[in-house]
Amino acid sequence: MVTVISLGGSIVAPEGVDTAFLSAFVEMIRSIIAADSNRRFIFVVGGGGPARRWQNAYREIAGGVKDEEADWIGIMATRLNAQLVKAVMGDLCAQEVVTNPMEVGPLTGHVLAAAGWKPGFSTDYDAVLLAERFGADMVINLSNIEKVYTADPKTDPDARPIDKISWADFRSMVGDEWVPGKNVPFDPVASRHAQKIGVKVICASGKNLENVKKILSGEEFIGTSIG
Repeated sequence: MVTVISLGGSIVAPEGVDTAFLSAFVEMIRSIIAADSNRRFIFVVGGGGPARRWQNAYREIAGGVKDEEADWIGIMATRLNAQLVKAVMGDLCAQEVVTNPMEVGPLTGHVLAAAGWKPGFSTDYDAVLLAERFGADMVINLSNIEKVYTADPKTDPDARPIDKISWADFRSMVGDEWVPGKNVPFDPVASRHAQKIGVKVICASGKNLENVKKILSGEEFIGTSIG
């Protein structure tokens, strides 16, 4: 059984690396695998704070911004974070970090770490492609938000949390265009492909590890189901 998790950079490295979270996350994954040796995980790691800071530096220095250049900066941050995740997973993750989801062989260990591929989308899209490649019917999107809302709750007092939403309705909320650093619950490009191939996405808070365990065990959880 392969579980694909889009592991948001906002929880791995919101500013600096959140070592307490990563330690607890690794311990959780190790305990799950110890209980069931058939479990396999793919973690696609986002860029987080480093990506935003370096992209902002580029915007400040260059003035006019080329989306492709900003994307490459973000991609490099995802690769740094993914390399860290691979390292802390130790013996569970024997393969090199995946940077091209279209050129990945069979899983040889319990964990595979992946990072950004190329400009035009976020690591969410890489996660969907890897789910397609390994026959997973779901992507778990862990970030710093507990649920998807009808609008940004920071700016709209009428924003309401959503428990379940169709791909059509979700895509009408987030649009179809990707902009580097765009702050949406799930990448529009990834959403389009997930709808096309019939993959469901669960959006939930990555910091609530007890809730993450419930998602991984198929129990009732706090979050938003899309699809």
